[in-house]
Amino acid sequence: MAESSRGRTLVRALVAFVLVAAPVVAAVPAVAAEAAPLPSGGVISFGCATSGKMHCLGKAIRSPKGAGPLLTSTPVGYGPAEIQAAYNLGGLHANGRTVAIVDAMDAPTAEADLAKFRAARGLPPCTSANGCFKKVNQNGATSPLPAGDYGWAEEISLDLDAVSATCPDCHILLVEASSADTDPLMTAVDTAAATPGVVAISNSYGGTEDSTILAADAHLNHPGIAVTASSGDSGYGVSWPASSPYVTAVGGTTLKKAAGTTRGWSETTWSGSGSGCSALEAKPSWQHDTGCAKRTVADVSAVADPATGLGVYDTYNSCGSSSFCDLLLALGLAQGADGWVQVGGTSLSSPVIASVYALAGTAVTSGSYPYAHAGSLNDVTSGSNGSCGGTYLCTAGTGYDGPTGLGTPNGTGGF
Repeated sequence: MAESSRGRTLVRALVAFVLVAAPVVAAVPAVAAEAAPLPSGGVISFGCATSGKMHCLGKAIRSPKGAGPLLTSTPVGYGPAEIQAAYNLGGLHANGRTVAIVDAMDAPTAEADLAKFRAARGLPPCTSANGCFKKVNQNGATSPLPAGDYGWAEEISLDLDAVSATCPDCHILLVEASSADTDPLMTAVDTAAATPGVVAISNSYGGTEDSTILAADAHLNHPGIAVTASSGDSGYGVSWPASSPYVTAVGGTTLKKAAGTTRGWSETTWSGSGSGCSALEAKPSWQHDTGCAKRTVADVSAVADPATGLGVYDTYNSCGSSSFCDLLLALGLAQGADGWVQVGGTSLSSPVIASVYALAGTAVTSGSYPYAHAGSLNDVTSGSNGSCGGTYLCTAGTGYDGPTGLGTPNGTGGF
């Protein structure tokens, strides 16, 4: 769309305002592992509609120009090569297994954006035409779909791209709930579980524990299917469905290259990773830590820090595709994204772990399997996500801890 003279004048005025008034934030390097620590306020939430009890748990690198995301025309952050190398997943195949993504609202550009991500990252197409990708509503029908939402669309792009990066030959089912409330989302989970071929279901959202969650737990209980849930993005504290005993609660790490080490990578606790003791959910028989009388979060973890996050592609926004639109997005004056965005949050770690389950191909029930195979995980032993008296519930250490659980994938042996 051509810009008018008036539009160009407004752009110049906005740029001048930004240069004078906007805080200075260091640009994010193309290789996230080499990024310097981000200044306070260097990440933003996706801004998903919260018409119900749940909110999405993704975060993006903030633009140095304002309150919107940092957009680029070329891939940023980690991609499939880094995710697979860091977690020892290279050369593994899902053999037609399907990972289901459950989110709220519609992402109208989801399939087109997924195609762009996969082409740019050297992955084979995953489309509705070739049977690899399918998008349905919470009842399993291809129409009508929910209303579009710019924040949830960014979350959906993150989830689809995270599956693609971790498990390139996984089939992907996107199930879109009609709102961010518990009942529609749980209907979507049931729909995903009833779909042939689905072996793992990722849930990158959460909400406060309340009196309704115990009844809703039944919708997460699907023996033989791995159900993962993000542990949270606000540091120490528990959210549901991560606290359900029927899910694998997934915490988050900061993942960096570490030359000279055997693994070649290092991980520490991401400060935003949720953890702690459930107030309502009973302790599963397979969990043996002593600091929580009830369910402890998390079980396992994966990369979640936006500063070492995944580069995803998303173009659903409120202003179009012009350079003026991109400026509005960067300033936070328009909603959505228009290109590559570096993202994280436990919204990233949940689909990564769901994809590892799909690669493993083990028929699991609840989050118990990693506890019997902890020796096959990378133990994360440093970092904290808040204040809990210095205990393992918010501080990583040898063995099990709250923020990172039992650790991160080292191949598929732990899943």
